Amino acid sequence: MAVTDEAIEKIKAMIVAGELAPGDRLPPEKELAERLGLSRSSMREAVKALEVIRVLDVRRGDGTYVTSLEPHLLLEAISFVVDMHDDDSMLEIFAVRRMLESQATGLAATLGGEEEIAALEREVDGVDASVSIEELVEHDIRFHREIVRMAGNAYLASLIEHLSSQTVRARVWRGVTEGGAVERTLSEHRAIAEAIARHDPALATSLATAHIAGVERWLRQAASA
Repeated sequence: MAVTDEAIEKIKAMIVAGELAPGDRLPPEKELAERLGLSRSSMREAVKALEVIRVLDVRRGDGTYVTSLEPHLLLEAISFVVDMHDDDSMLEIFAVRRMLESQATGLAATLGGEEEIAALEREVDGVDASVSIEELVEHDIRFHREIVRMAGNAYLASLIEHLSSQTVRARVWRGVTEGGAVERTLSEHRAIAEAIARHDPALATSLATAHIAGVERWLRQAASA
């Protein structure tokens, strides 16, 4: 194991063991390096690496702190990875999203409360076929975000959020190039919302799978054109 990797692992072990909690300030660099039996240079590189992935927060003139370690912070790097991939890889990302979000939709149908379902229905009722493509995309993001939140799993929600946020371009392309995309999208959303309102997880899961697969199918056709 490289020295920097060893330093990263040792700092991570301190966090996992509870020696460092979210919001805690790390000991001074020299003290921490001596404590872990590492050079100050390797410790410095480890801190930089952990800052990039949002585990640590380096505050100039103040010190280095453990972040909140909230899922939305720790999973931010996924957005960067997704952005760097081509259309073929995007298809694989869509496949992951389809599997995760369809199951999350089933959970929403099981766990969704009255207020959450009412909010989802208002979101669906608040748009019609006259919306612009940009407005449709914004609605689509809100619609799926509200469903995933109902699943009650912050890590799942953050993971899907970072996968889905990078698919905005594909949604726009689909809306621009495919006739009837607005009507079809809103109809599919309404059907999913109704299945969730009826607390029918099997139907909600199936509808969500078909809905996301439709975008995936379009992307595959566009990539091969």
